[in-house]
Amino acid sequence: MKLIECVPNFSEGVDESIISQITNEICSINGVTLLDVDPGKDTNRTVVTFIGMPDQVIEAAFLAIKKASELIDMSNHKGEHPRMGATDVCPLIPVAEVSMEECVQYSHQLAKKVADELNISVFLYEESASNAKRKNLSNIRKGEYEAMEEKLQTKGWTPDYGPISLNTKSGVTAIGARNFLIAYNINLNTRDKKIASDIALDIREAGRAKRDKNNKILRKKDGSIIKVPGSLKKTKAVGWYIGEYKKAQVSLNLTNYKVTSIHSAFEEVRKQANKRGVRVTGSEIVGLVPKQAILESGFFYLNKQNKSTAIPEKDIIDIAIDSLGLNEISIFNQSESIVENRIQEKKPLANLSVSRFTDEVSQESPAPGGGSVSAQAGALASALVSMVANLSFGKKEYLTNKELILDIGIQAQSLKKDLLNLVDLDSNAFDEIMIAFRMPKKTENQIIDRDAAIMAATKHAIDIPFKTMELSMKALTLSKKIMKIGNKNSISDAGVASEMSFAAIRGAYMNVLINLKDLNDEGYVFKTLNKANKILTKSDREIKISRQYIEKQLK
Repeated sequence: MKLIECVPNFSEGVDESIISQITNEICSINGVTLLDVDPGKDTNRTVVTFIGMPDQVIEAAFLAIKKASELIDMSNHKGEHPRMGATDVCPLIPVAEVSMEECVQYSHQLAKKVADELNISVFLYEESASNAKRKNLSNIRKGEYEAMEEKLQTKGWTPDYGPISLNTKSGVTAIGARNFLIAYNINLNTRDKKIASDIALDIREAGRAKRDKNNKILRKKDGSIIKVPGSLKKTKAVGWYIGEYKKAQVSLNLTNYKVTSIHSAFEEVRKQANKRGVRVTGSEIVGLVPKQAILESGFFYLNKQNKSTAIPEKDIIDIAIDSLGLNEISIFNQSESIVENRIQEKKPLANLSVSRFTDEVSQESPAPGGGSVSAQAGALASALVSMVANLSFGKKEYLTNKELILDIGIQAQSLKKDLLNLVDLDSNAFDEIMIAFRMPKKTENQIIDRDAAIMAATKHAIDIPFKTMELSMKALTLSKKIMKIGNKNSISDAGVASEMSFAAIRGAYMNVLINLKDLNDEGYVFKTLNKANKILTKSDREIKISRQYIEKQLK
């Protein structure tokens, strides 16, 4: 699922009514999840964090900016924090399956809408900036609201979107795309803040002042200090002492975890701590973290241990938590601290226990039915393939095929995840058909709309089991591979994986057929049936080969 995060800052931190009216606009958009609302009375500013699919986030952001423009009058605003508009800044942050380039395009889309419909001047900043001078928000905001009327008409400061005259009530807004910032603190077994600060100077990208042999700071001709860059790119760091924990910490902002990862920062601080005779005891992530960032740390430590990475995501994350010591001073809750987990799609069937799922199928209801059971069978087959791969990985007698075994295991884990998704999707597809059939049919237009809805829902109900066929065919192919190169003690498990995959394919095929017979689209029916029959023919051939091989090995 494509996900972006939005963190708008509104110039109101005192009036709870205004703040709630703004956040209510965000919550009004289906598919958007409000993650945090952080008002500051002294700054007279509220930072709001929400997440969702791009189109919904853009709509929610626009509605919030619009509401802020109606409720906040910048001509009367006072606050400690620098500000220039009712919505001061609105960054868009790629979280999952969205590139930075796409986020930049979304920022243009939002900026244009704000300018055109609300008559607010908009500067693009960070990755969206039209020139280097506008990349840094502080350059844009310089002079604050009071200087904006003159600034907008100054050469070089024409807004990217909107009028060159100041909207006196709403001020100016900065919109842009930036990377996810991870706030990360690393704990030391000392209370000495100086040690933590010294480490911070050595690792942060900005580095420390360069000194001569007499310890005098060296300067350039213009008087500015010459810096020695730190060891970690895209990293800000300070050292401090936290009385609550009785520990010194190196506190970092990782401004691009794809350049400097969590584990890279942890390992570098550990190395620097050892040089100074102290030890890293653990760490903490403050706020939220993208799933990919924590998974990468899990992969890193599993690889260091020469362990298979073809295991469930939760187990990989557990390895990262243990290796980074994320539970040392507070509990790292996967459900609360990982961004994607805060907005997980509801999967009532896939999340049931085996016993409860079996009971659900057995009830007097057509869904979940054969399609969901077929997807579940394919998921179990994939799980068995991964199990055999993991029982083979790293074993001396199978080292020749180590990389191939790992690749099979990773592919099987991915198939398992996708097939589990189809368990619920198949049941939902049946519900969609029933909803379409219940649509009104009193007028000619209603009949046309109903027929179109039935057609679309039926095609969707065909696409789901067809996808089950495709994925289960891949699982069957993988089971055939792993039985030949994997752990011989688990060959029967690989055989069961083949049989379960084959059953999933056959079961899903029957679900494709029963829905195709109700469809009045000859072209679609012919094309789909042709593709399904090809998969079925291939599965017949593959299961015969698997059975022959298994029987020969077990005799």
